[in-house]
Amino acid sequence: MAQNIYDQPAFFEGYSNLPRSLYGLAGAAEWDSVRAMLPDLAGKRIVDLGCGFGWFARHAAGEGAQSVLGLDLSQNMIARARAETTSPVVRYEIADLDRLDLPAQAFDLAYSSLAFHYTADFERLVRTIHAALVPGSDFVFTIEHPIFMAPSAPDWAEVGGKTIWPVDGYLVEGQRTTDWLAEGVVKYHRTLGTTLNALIAAGFTLRHVEEWRPSAAQLAEHPEWRVELNRPMFLLIACGRP
Repeated sequence: MAQNIYDQPAFFEGYSNLPRSLYGLAGAAEWDSVRAMLPDLAGKRIVDLGCGFGWFARHAAGEGAQSVLGLDLSQNMIARARAETTSPVVRYEIADLDRLDLPAQAFDLAYSSLAFHYTADFERLVRTIHAALVPGSDFVFTIEHPIFMAPSAPDWAEVGGKTIWPVDGYLVEGQRTTDWLAEGVVKYHRTLGTTLNALIAAGFTLRHVEEWRPSAAQLAEHPEWRVELNRPMFLLIACGRP
């Protein structure tokens, strides 16, 4: 079973105060890039894997989705998502992505935001998702970039007036424990190649792969984000089931 870090009080409180938690999709720096990768949501049957507070589920409902199933391991997340959602086309359930079971060919779009790096068996997960999608459907997700997940401690240093982000053991895959919002947060590091090859092996066709970077407009508004040019923080992937 995956680690249910979001139901730990200290972690949940810290996460609840992040910009993406306070302001939803508008508070997610990568959202404009993700939205450009999505198909038209009108009429779609959607599964949102690791739905959190339900921001994307409510967005999809507002765009005319036929149905949205939001899944998350955290009872705290699901409770808040239910409390803030009024659309009858959206429903939420507790689910462990490491043990996920979905009905065959029941969805037109699978979506996930920053959840899969918490799963131990990515290969099983993407096979499950592939089987749950109808032919011609889409799978769009984001994860922490593998480079971002593999820094050594300290995470960064100033050298010659420049911020240097060292990489430690990038090719050593597997469980990693970090302190982020709380101590002992478990994540699973996979290389970019392993991630893409798992999708290909499951039968997906890659459509777009983006190592996200802030735009010029974003840098003008948030000059502190210039540090993000030193290494990609997010990996955005769009693929399809032929």
